[in-house]
Amino acid sequence: MTQFSKEVALRLTLAIKVLSQFSPKTLIEGLQLHFQTELSVDVLNQLTLADLQAIVEGEEQSGVEEAVPILRGETVNYQDWFPIEKPIENSQSIQVAVSSNNPEKLDGHFGSCDYYLIYQLTPETMRLVDVRLAIESELAKEKTAFRVNLIKDCDIVYLVSIGGPAAAKVIHANIYPLKKEEGGEAREFLAQLQSAIAQSPPPWLAKILGVSADERLKNYGKTVTAEE
Repeated sequence: MTQFSKEVALRLTLAIKVLSQFSPKTLIEGLQLHFQTELSVDVLNQLTLADLQAIVEGEEQSGVEEAVPILRGETVNYQDWFPIEKPIENSQSIQVAVSSNNPEKLDGHFGSCDYYLIYQLTPETMRLVDVRLAIESELAKEKTAFRVNLIKDCDIVYLVSIGGPAAAKVIHANIYPLKKEEGGEAREFLAQLQSAIAQSPPPWLAKILGVSADERLKNYGKTVTAEE
């Protein structure tokens, strides 16, 4: 399966938002068929209004004019959309994915979000180190497996919702799913996680941090006693 560059994936993701009458797969396959090649930045830069009108011929035309500059990269680019920071070297850091449809937001269902924001977390630092766009999952035979593979190097994934079978696959990949139905600012939830890391992590988090089973039970017992 084709692997899009991050720039191409972002353009396609944003274009679909204004071409809501199309599925991502339909748009991608239509563009590839029209240009008779795999999609790249150079290919999309050549797109004209007439090209896109021809691709969607016979379908609802709403959003077509708005989508052309998006696909050509004239309205946004990956670097501006996502202010990625360089990871720090810290053996005790953890990596956290956030299911998202908007920059810096926790607002996505695991199986349908536009992308996963990837943060590196320590008790003192929080950095957005990557963004994994998920539009290619629409071309995959196993969509959930594709998405799990996107974040396989993460310890935790935040999400607004997730189905049971998908949750089982996430857990099987040694990723801990944290459901926050209310959603909100990603960094606010991560700050709460930071606080737990620095103070008294619950057993599941202590395990991720590499604390031994005996120490996890001992620390958890101290926490319960203190709360009582």
